[in-house]
Amino acid sequence: MSMAGRAAPERPRERLLAQGPSSLSDAELVALFLGTGVRGKSALDVARELLARFGRLSRLLSAAQCELDSVPGVGPAKSAQIAAVMELARRALAEQMRARDSLASPAAVRGYLRLRMQDLPHEAFYCVCLDAQNRVIAAEELFRGTLTQTSVYPREVVKHALAHNAASVILAHNHPSGVAEPSVQDQALTRTLAEALSLVDVKVLDHFIVAPGACLSFAERGLM
Repeated sequence: MSMAGRAAPERPRERLLAQGPSSLSDAELVALFLGTGVRGKSALDVARELLARFGRLSRLLSAAQCELDSVPGVGPAKSAQIAAVMELARRALAEQMRARDSLASPAAVRGYLRLRMQDLPHEAFYCVCLDAQNRVIAAEELFRGTLTQTSVYPREVVKHALAHNAASVILAHNHPSGVAEPSVQDQALTRTLAEALSLVDVKVLDHFIVAPGACLSFAERGLM
């Protein structure tokens, strides 16, 4: 059944216009984005199948093109649209980070890092460089590893901070395993990096651990 053939309460577009986007479920928003379904299935049916396959919305939006292309009803065009939406969200959060004091509004930094890192299949280490007003200069991946670990070299982190003339940095890495808790090694690494950066007058403001559905702050835990 097409979207047009559904009863009014089941039409996401009409509900969005009447009640606003927050009134729609994840499946309805994805269905609106897909626009059309396939033979025997509406866009809403396809959307529900996508969410069931990937488990959660963030995992769907960050899925690789080959994963999406294998789903009936989602070809290269729709998978490209999904990738574009995710990138727009990342860029919007990056703009918010650069426009604000990151200490006064940490939610933008946290949101950006979660979008970037929470569904990566491997460990990665990010460094967010800030100026003297705590505004973001750059947010980049410095190291990439395996499912369970990555190697971080303090000298390279120092070089990166100096290259951007950073006054301070926010560090982040992810735990693909799904547990956003700091290990003994994580805490030791944070101390090592803070000591190395202090030698060139760069302060470590925070270290985030990002996992699917969670984001832990060292500063909020009193670990800095």
